[in-house]
This record gives sequence, structure tokens and C-alpha cells, in this order.
Amino acid sequence: MSRRLSLFDSPFLLGFDQFERALDRAARASSEGYPPYNIEQIGETQIRITIAVAGFSMDDLSVQLEQNQLVIRGKRLGEEEEGRVFLHRGIATRQFQRAFILSEDIEVVGAQLDNGLLNVDLRRILPETTVQTIRITSAKDAKKSQTIDVQSDATDAGKARD
Repeated sequence: MSRRLSLFDSPFLLGFDQFERALDRAARASSEGYPPYNIEQIGETQIRITIAVAGFSMDDLSVQLEQNQLVIRGKRLGEEEEGRVFLHRGIATRQFQRAFILSEDIEVVGAQLDNGLLNVDLRRILPETTVQTIRITSAKDAKKSQTIDVQSDATDAGKARD
């Protein structure tokens, strides 16, 4: 049995299993080319995803946030154009699903349909920078604090019985 080589196999990268799964999902999702889309930076913290959805109405489209995935679906709900004979049909209106994996610091601001383009606006939430200092103790101090806790628990238990 062969094992797949991963970027996250380093012993210095702990707890990044979810990132590896997210990369696998992204690789599978990127193989589909329909519908075409753009991703653009429109401000310091703003991002816009624009998807070409010609032929779809607002009722045919859904934008949902499922855990950390932005899922955009399109399915024609209206009846097909009965009686129309196309000599060439180049505007595709087949159903689609396009998913984007978002980091935890990205929020969806809104979605607008404008001239056959669906714009989904996102915003990056800038976290506050915090530094936490961890006190270093000796192993002797750790043993003393454990024995003190055990003794205090025993005396508290004796008081509870009285």
C-alpha cells in the first residue's frame, strides 16, 4: 500500500488536517470550468467573486454558506423555451454548482445579480494581534502544585463529609 506524500507531514505542522482536506476539495472543484468566474480584490479587505450566469434568473440561483464553503448553485426552474428552434445554442443554461472554500476570517457581505453576472462580495475580518506570554516553571514547581491540589482536595472532601 502506497502512502500519498503530503505537505502537512512535517512534525512542525500540528492540527492542519482540515487544511489538507480543504486543499483536496479545492483541487476536485477546480476541474470544472462552467460557469466562468472572476475573483478580484476590490479594496484592502474586500473581495468580489463574479460568475457569468447568462440565462439564469434570481429564482434560478442560490448562494449558501455551508460550514466554511461558499456554494453557488444554478438550476433553471422555468420551463424550457417550447416551440423555439435553435440553429446554434452557445449560451449554456445547464445546472451548476461552484464551491469556494473560505477561511474563518472571511465573511459573505452580499450577492447581486447584474446584467447576467452574479457578484458575491466578501470581506476579510482583520483579527486583533495578541501576544500571550506563557510562564515557564520548573518540574519541581509543577510537582509541588500537583501535591498541594491533591491535599487541598482531600481536606475539602473531609469537610464535606462532616
